[in-house]
Amino acid sequence: MDSLERYRVFVQVAEMGSFIQAAHALELPRASVSAAVQALESDLGTRLLHRTTRQVRLTAEGAQLLDRVRPLLAEAEDVRQLFQRSDRQLSGRLHVDVPSRIARRLIVPALPSLRRRYPGMNLVLGSTDRAIDLVREGVDCVVRVGQPADSRLVARPLGHVALVNCASPAYLREHGTPTTPADLAQGHHAIGFAAEGHEPSFTWHDGEHERNATLGGWLAVNNAETYIAACVAGLGLIQIPRFDVRHLLEAGTLVEILPAFLAPPMPVSILYAHRRQRSRLLGAFVDWFEALMQPHLAP
Repeated sequence: MDSLERYRVFVQVAEMGSFIQAAHALELPRASVSAAVQALESDLGTRLLHRTTRQVRLTAEGAQLLDRVRPLLAEAEDVRQLFQRSDRQLSGRLHVDVPSRIARRLIVPALPSLRRRYPGMNLVLGSTDRAIDLVREGVDCVVRVGQPADSRLVARPLGHVALVNCASPAYLREHGTPTTPADLAQGHHAIGFAAEGHEPSFTWHDGEHERNATLGGWLAVNNAETYIAACVAGLGLIQIPRFDVRHLLEAGTLVEILPAFLAPPMPVSILYAHRRQRSRLLGAFVDWFEALMQPHLAP
């Protein structure tokens, strides 16, 4: 293993705080990762990491080295890809994480086109509806709907997705169809989304201000698939990006309600760490996904 690769291994261990997780992310034996860091410490004549049975922490020297070596590795990657003149020559492993519905309804059906365009890309596609730590989990970028919460990440805004208010026919037969937000106080309830961290509610924009009404509800979920399934089962109202349920609305499985009282569109962003570490491979995926998402964004 050459010196540059040892620095790459050190950065992975330092950022993930674990030799085992770094070995998994780099697809190397744990012994090779440990040996690379030890060899680097020997070459530099200083200890870079404090190792305990529970965690790995940077020494002062290690923190200083990490700050210096990150941009150098990014430059090295740019140089490596400098003479790869066509997209088809781009190669490498890319780990992305996206909301479950975007993975299922948009990305997966379009993956054959991505494969034809970038045959050298090895894609690891995670689909979660929870906040993740990109660095510790070895993820290159995430797609998120809503305001980005982590200011340490670089955010590339893509636009906004329009929301729709939905209920099932069975729910409306039992509770009636509301025609104004004031009707929601007459025995209506919503399905909560646990990731939001608040009670089930209904949000709309009245033309000047954003309004919010807290509704009753006994069910909260933490996954978009479950959120939609619960609405189909007649368990409450939901507010969700329109592209997520367009097929269900067209089939009559769900019904749009209160079309004049919509929540403000939600921003969609791609987030990644360290602007200098955005590789051509990551840039290629970001551009491809932005084009894929464009027809589903609000004007």
